[in-house]
Amino acid sequence: MLDPARIKKLLIRSTNWIGDAVMTIPAITAIRQRFPEATITILAKEWVAEIFRISPAIDNIIILDDNGREGRHSGIAGKLLLSQELRAEKFDAAILLQNAISAAIITSLARIPVRAGYNTDGRGLLLTDSVPRRRGVKRLHQTRYYLEMVQSLGCPEVAADISLKLPAEYNLLARRFLAGHGISDDRKLIGIAPGAAYGPAKRWLPERFAQLASLLGKHFNARILLFGSADDRAITDSIAQATNADVLNLAGATKLREAMALMSQCSLFIANDSGLMHVAGALNLPLVAIFGSTNHITTAPLGARSLIVRHDIDCSPCLRKECHIDFRCMRSITVDDVFSSACDIVAR
Repeated sequence: MLDPARIKKLLIRSTNWIGDAVMTIPAITAIRQRFPEATITILAKEWVAEIFRISPAIDNIIILDDNGREGRHSGIAGKLLLSQELRAEKFDAAILLQNAISAAIITSLARIPVRAGYNTDGRGLLLTDSVPRRRGVKRLHQTRYYLEMVQSLGCPEVAADISLKLPAEYNLLARRFLAGHGISDDRKLIGIAPGAAYGPAKRWLPERFAQLASLLGKHFNARILLFGSADDRAITDSIAQATNADVLNLAGATKLREAMALMSQCSLFIANDSGLMHVAGALNLPLVAIFGSTNHITTAPLGARSLIVRHDIDCSPCLRKECHIDFRCMRSITVDDVFSSACDIVAR
């Protein structure tokens, strides 16, 4: 167990993906409760940092800049530089929510005296407090996976609920952004996130998203906001071209801060199993989540107003990036399935 009396400066190594970062929120809450007097810094990639900028549990953020060859922390030289930067901070301990061996190597090189985390990826010898991953833990919801690790380090049991509270300036940011695109306050907004970073097996068919957008736009007299990264632009472009709904295509046009602000203005959100799905659940938006190849038990959104649409298929969840047969898990989900669920969750 980690002793709060001896730990005044604590580093947390974040996970790298938006959805995973959202699902660590309960574990980070537990860490803060265990170390109420400590200064807690999180090491995170820029695209997930916004999750922690609004967290009351986090005092400081260090950006891990290793995206591409030009990142200051890329390559061996960049990792050595990061280790030197962390060493200069004189942390008393590091809790590694990320499972990779690189996190253990970097914190070891940084001479952080206490290094704790799961003993995954062959890094057990590099950790001073190595937590064995018990059998079956990966079949629990991902929030429990992180919570069990920090509880093994002495952190208290906390609720696995996830909630993101946006500061007031996010509302102003969203209104300014929408006004700049000619969208008035009296128009209902529906968000759709048709992408998924892990691979195409997680993505419902774009032509069905286009049909759904048409139905939702007409039924709710709403404008459709299409969310996603620059990598999702081809998908969102195809949806925008195929639908007769009033669409604003935001893929690649927002960072997470702007996306969260705009999502908070939506009356309904539709998404595949993705990072933005978890954000929508944490914002407690009326949410319809479409699941195919992934496990709805371990990565379901935890928002109180979330519905999952999926069909029991003998080969699902396969957890593959690409389907090697006929994509039946997603093809079996009809436009009416999702539309009906959308109407249901809004009516609630």
